[in-house]
Amino acid sequence: MKFEGIYTPVMTPHREDGSIDRDAFAAIIDHLIESGVHGLINGGSTGEYYAQSMEERMEMASFAMDIIAGRVPLMVGTVAIRLPDSIAMAEHAAKIGAASILVGSPPYSVPTERENALNALAIDRAADLPVMLYNYPGRMGINMGEEFLDRVGRSRNFCAIKESSGDINRVHLLARDYPHIQMSCGMDDQALEFFAWGGRSWVCGGSNFLPKEHIALWKACVIDGDFAKGRRIMSAMMPLMRVLEQGGKFIQCIKHGCEMNGFHAGPPRPPLKALNKDDKRQLEQVVRVVKRTIAEIEAE
Repeated sequence: MKFEGIYTPVMTPHREDGSIDRDAFAAIIDHLIESGVHGLINGGSTGEYYAQSMEERMEMASFAMDIIAGRVPLMVGTVAIRLPDSIAMAEHAAKIGAASILVGSPPYSVPTERENALNALAIDRAADLPVMLYNYPGRMGINMGEEFLDRVGRSRNFCAIKESSGDINRVHLLARDYPHIQMSCGMDDQALEFFAWGGRSWVCGGSNFLPKEHIALWKACVIDGDFAKGRRIMSAMMPLMRVLEQGGKFIQCIKHGCEMNGFHAGPPRPPLKALNKDDKRQLEQVVRVVKRTIAEIEAE
């Protein structure tokens, strides 16, 4: 499977009582597809999978599949503390006809590279679907190093990796030594560097509320090979990246961004809290400038 373009990890709208608003979830999926994103992810961290029961995770994956109705590929997240839960999500992804699964390291347990690889291979066997790995040592406490990559390489299903370490040397390593594993940008402020090193996809939470702007950067670099234009778009987006990544309010910013576009997102589930007035005002100011600047670049 080739991963190309913008893959949006869809946020999960909540009512004030914390229940999931399925109508709002369907509306945001329709909007993203109409805006031109190339794939959707259900059960990513932007979707607050960690705050959902296993029953909710499976039900929402099935619901997303029904709403998408074959218009774009669906990737289902399988990350969980317990291996049986990851296997259950992988089996469910295969059952509902998902295009691929997202496989990360289990949080908290800090396995060795061999143990982590055996964990990933067990999840792979449960689904037998194309796998995008998710390397996020900042959250999981471990890196998917060379021993891990060599071991999981025994399965043909491991065909891509969302690299979210923030270490630019990892981009070099993957591009040079693991060209058979498609590199997907998982670190928003390094998107330009990923594309320069051959990455052709971008998993970006910000595309929940700025899909056209993320597509514009991807198209300039990957499709048109116009990195001069790409640098201008990236420069315009950098203030947004700083707001999203600083202060641990990424999901809250994504949700408020969707609200700014007229889509109900509601509050995050505990322990997270919604943005305060100052945070909202800062995000709104940044988004206005990003939209205006990129529209001007695109209009030239």
